[in-house]
Amino acid sequence: MIIRKLFKFENAHIVRNCSTRRCSENIHGHSYKIEVLLESNYLDNGQMVYDFGLTKLYIKTLIDSFDHAITLWSEDEAGYLDAMKRYSQRWVELPVSPSAEQFARVFFLMIERVLVSTQKKNGEKEVKLHSIIVHETDTGYAQAFEADAHSTLMGTINLNQIVFSSQVRSEWGDGELWAKLLAGEMLTVPEKV
Repeated sequence: MIIRKLFKFENAHIVRNCSTRRCSENIHGHSYKIEVLLESNYLDNGQMVYDFGLTKLYIKTLIDSFDHAITLWSEDEAGYLDAMKRYSQRWVELPVSPSAEQFARVFFLMIERVLVSTQKKNGEKEVKLHSIIVHETDTGYAQAFEADAHSTLMGTINLNQIVFSSQVRSEWGDGELWAKLLAGEMLTVPEKV
């Protein structure tokens, strides 16, 4: 069975080296919709694949990190990166260009890490990420599956190279969330969310 949870955020970026000048030469924004599709052949004690309330703990926190932020590509011009970081408190720096395709791959890897690192408390069994769909506009989206997220043909994404601004980290319930995920620490789940 597959279940879907929809998240939304507003974000600005530049996608360098793309075909259109408006996209590659100008900061612009989108109202993103992110679909997280989870799957399992089993149901938990509540007869659910995965309680949607659990997605608010860590998945929503990470996705919300991009809301009202600018997403930067670490290989962009140093002067541009410095200016954006100086004039925006909320930014995320990625090791890949922030296209819808790369967003889908990045979110897949991040959420995959959350699922592996979150303690199971209600009989959840073999819950895995089916895919991520990133709607950049109402008419266009990118969908990433496990093979896409881990593809070396599309370029390896090193999660250790993702940087969240101090403002973004300060808004998390746990400012060390990303460091804990990267270190493979188990994330706790309260009795009731």
